[in-house]
Amino acid sequence: KGAIPELTKMRDEGIIKGWGFGVNTPHAIYKALDMSDPDICLLALQYSILDHKQALDKTFPMLDKRGVSAVIGAPLNGGFLAGRNRFNYSPKIPGPMQQKFNAISEVASKHGIDIKTAALQFAEAPSTVSSIIPGARTAEQIKANVASMKVTIPSEFWSELKSKQLIAENAPIPA
Repeated sequence: KGAIPELTKMRDEGIIKGWGFGVNTPHAIYKALDMSDPDICLLALQYSILDHKQALDKTFPMLDKRGVSAVIGAPLNGGFLAGRNRFNYSPKIPGPMQQKFNAISEVASKHGIDIKTAALQFAEAPSTVSSIIPGARTAEQIKANVASMKVTIPSEFWSELKSKQLIAENAPIPA
């Protein structure tokens, strides 16, 4: 019943190339994967330089096993990593996230890297990820996001983040 079997049938018949869904919580992904066969899914608010453990340890392996690619939505935590005074679209910024932001910012500054640039490149690094949706309100922000993806970040930056346990040891980093 519902759209999922029809979408799968349409894909199998070649009417559409693929189908997917977008969710805000890992539990919703796990449940949807148990009952469907998508090609892609949008993971909003689930993978960022600040918060990525569950995606690396459970979500990405599950998607990889099923051959499902991921689009990362809100890799800047709803603007927080771009300087907005909110976290994941909430005005309340959790203390641990602010502390981690400050620590990553310190390492980024030491290496001459903008934290937003590092965050965007970090979000795109896993092989499971086919694309990211950083969000932008202006043409200037779009241009800045594109420019961020062209910056070469030294491997020493990523190594220091890992050695200080600011990103997971198993986190893929940009090549």
